[in-house]
Amino acid sequence: MNDYIQTVIVAPMTTKARACPTRVATRFAGKDAHIVLDRIRTVGKRRLVTYLGRITPATQAKVLAVLAELFAE
Repeated sequence: MNDYIQTVIVAPMTTKARACPTRVATRFAGKDAHIVLDRIRTVGKRRLVTYLGRITPATQAKVLAVLAELFAE
């Protein structure tokens, strides 16, 4: 699907250690970080200049669980 649209959905990461139900703790690029899921947004693919890496499958599962809770009725 991503081949047909010119935008992607992103969630910012921060190294500020502020625990919150909408943040998923992770370790990325050698640093402790949080994925801030209450700040997701859509950006154009052209804005993605440098590939930084991937989160682990375990972190992906945590992100999906928090998103499911956020969007549940």
